[in-house]
Formats: sequence, structure tokens, C-alpha cells
Amino acid sequence: MAGIADKVDKAWESKDINEIADAPVEALQGVSEADAQHLKDAFNIKTVRDLGTNKYFLWAQGIAKLAE
Repeated sequence: MAGIADKVDKAWESKDINEIADAPVEALQGVSEADAQHLKDAFNIKTVRDLGTNKYFLWAQGIAKLAE
């Protein structure tokens, strides 16, 4: 995935894409530990993969695309 370095924290820049997918969501730039806890509490999201495959987020993304 091109440009991954500007989307993850420095510690994750050189990691394999599968490692990043299974990383805690706070591995994403701009996501704090508090944000991660809110995602876990609200949607049981623990990893970047969980966030990217969450049905509510996918639904919202689809609706936003259709609205363009």
C-alpha cells in the first residue's frame, strides 16, 4: 500500500501490512489511546482490521460514496 508511512505512527512505518492490520487502532496516526478505548467500548474494535471491517463504518462509507 503506497503511502502507508503517513497513515501510521512511526513505530509501525516499517511493519508488514498484516502486522499493521492486526495492530491496535492507536497505531493509526491521530488515534489516541482514549480514542481506541471509545472504539472498543462502543463497537468492540480493537485492531486496525476491526476498524476497517466494522459493518457500521462500511455502511457509512458506502452511503457517503453514494451521496457524492
